[in-house]
Amino acid sequence: MNHLDYYAGAKRPVETCVVGSGGFGRSFLAQGLRVPLMNARIAVDVDASIAAAGFTALGVAPADVALCRSAEEAHLAWAAGKYIAAAQLSIVLGLPIDVVVEATGNPEAGARHARLAIEAGHHVVLVSKEVDSVVGPYLAQLARQHGKVVTPVDGDQPSLLIGLITWAQTLGFDIVAAGKSSEYDFVYDQAAQTMSCDGKAVAIPGFDWHWTMGERPLGELASARAKICAALPQRAVPDLCELLVVANATGFAPDRADLHAPIARIAEVPSFFGPLAEGGLLASERALDVFHCLRRPDEASFAGGVFVIVRCTDRVSWDLLAAKGHVVSRDGARAMVYLPRHLLGLEAATSVLDAAVHGRSSGAQSPQPRLDLIARATRRLTAGSMLAMGGHHHTIDGTAAELHAASPLGSGNAVPFYLAANRPLVRDVEAGAAITLDDIELDPDSELLALRRLQDQFFFGQWSARQ
Repeated sequence: MNHLDYYAGAKRPVETCVVGSGGFGRSFLAQGLRVPLMNARIAVDVDASIAAAGFTALGVAPADVALCRSAEEAHLAWAAGKYIAAAQLSIVLGLPIDVVVEATGNPEAGARHARLAIEAGHHVVLVSKEVDSVVGPYLAQLARQHGKVVTPVDGDQPSLLIGLITWAQTLGFDIVAAGKSSEYDFVYDQAAQTMSCDGKAVAIPGFDWHWTMGERPLGELASARAKICAALPQRAVPDLCELLVVANATGFAPDRADLHAPIARIAEVPSFFGPLAEGGLLASERALDVFHCLRRPDEASFAGGVFVIVRCTDRVSWDLLAAKGHVVSRDGARAMVYLPRHLLGLEAATSVLDAAVHGRSSGAQSPQPRLDLIARATRRLTAGSMLAMGGHHHTIDGTAAELHAASPLGSGNAVPFYLAANRPLVRDVEAGAAITLDDIELDPDSELLALRRLQDQFFFGQWSARQ
């Protein structure tokens, strides 16, 4: 596709506001200074000075940045051609914004920002997958009612994987599986006999025996690698959360609640992600999953990229492609087509332009609530304790995440992971039990809760059993 032609209908640069100036937000602002068809002059953060510092760190003169404490100040700054930093989205919503980029990662605040932006007549690029995992389908419907779009974002894996899956479907490929690599590689230092991941290195003597796939049964190899690397985390909440967004858009689904997540070299991926009957790990097809990219320090990374596994229906063609370096399973039955990248805010502009220029989402136009991300206690949790969300991966201590068929809120039903986040328990939860709606203290003023009830009503035709 010729992107310059595709976006040639833009009559002027698209005006954006990014909410959350962390890693993604900063990269969005950085590229926003360079994208010809997009302006990124407005940033919102809980502390306006943080948003302002984001602009100046990118080379914007401090005199050209206005800290705005009211809508009136924001309008004056806009008219003067200033870059605008604010502590609340409401301060800037009246400006001629086309697209609001919600990138806080905060489930409650993100839900509120998305609703406010839609009701103010703006498209929303929903970077915060935490919000998307709980109420994304309803926000898409709400936007449609206002003649606007809510979209996932190119630069993050859900949008890129949706794009790759639908590209493969358009071309008629028979898709066996699809997924992404985890955020951080497993890097094997043979000389030191260590494995490193996300800055942590552990000793793994004897791993040489597990380095190559050979003809070993893949279930056995996956289990052996997982066991010897047990000191390194092998399940990440963001991976499951992102695949939920893909499932809601495509109808693909994992065949295991916590994913298979094998530790695999790039060339091994199409072998691992095949049906059990063909020696792979999967009990079903069109399965979503993740792998941990196993490599040496001098080898290229998968870079948190995305992939589809397709059947090699014409062996002659795939023999030709394998000779050109394409990755084919060891039995020659499947191949992996992949994008070894996700560039955060640096490539987000295509989703912004899709929404503003074409009125289209980079994901599904009408995502459905097919899956819920839930929390399962990994130890006994006591009444009165807080399910505090924290860390870079927005985890809840004492819990693990799983993907299950979506269900409406109700007594006895597992509560969505990020609806449970930052809420106190009202009763003990035993190890191994899923956290249910009855286990947590609900905030009647919760924006996320209100939107989820509306989503349940819209898609399931019922209200939450617990008001």
